[in-house]
Amino acid sequence: MNIERVNEIVEGTLLFAPDAACSCESAFASDLMSDVLRYYMENTILITGLCTLQTIRTAEISNIPCIVFARGKQVSDPMLQLAKENGIAIIESGLTLFEVSGRLYQHGLKSVQEYLHSKKEEDRQR
Repeated sequence: MNIERVNEIVEGTLLFAPDAACSCESAFASDLMSDVLRYYMENTILITGLCTLQTIRTAEISNIPCIVFARGKQVSDPMLQLAKENGIAIIESGLTLFEVSGRLYQHGLKSVQEYLHSKKEEDRQR
């Protein structure tokens, strides 16, 4: 699912997208960045209400291409600058974490756990 479509689904405001056509295959919702660091997150959208520089840094470390900030959280200028420096798309949404997650799942985006499980199955079949 591309970032522009994600933005539409979550009724968001796209603040920055280095490549709006970038495709994400899974999503993960958390306010605990230690949980984010537990999983392989490439091509994964992070959905969070934790609006701090640490969130952007965690996304950078985890190769997360897009963050959706839920619950009407507003990204600060330093956060947006850091996201731009690292090529991380930023979306703000007034919806709750539950609503953002549910809408994306309803439109076919897998949870990161489902995505990783399906990748393992594909690898086994090869």
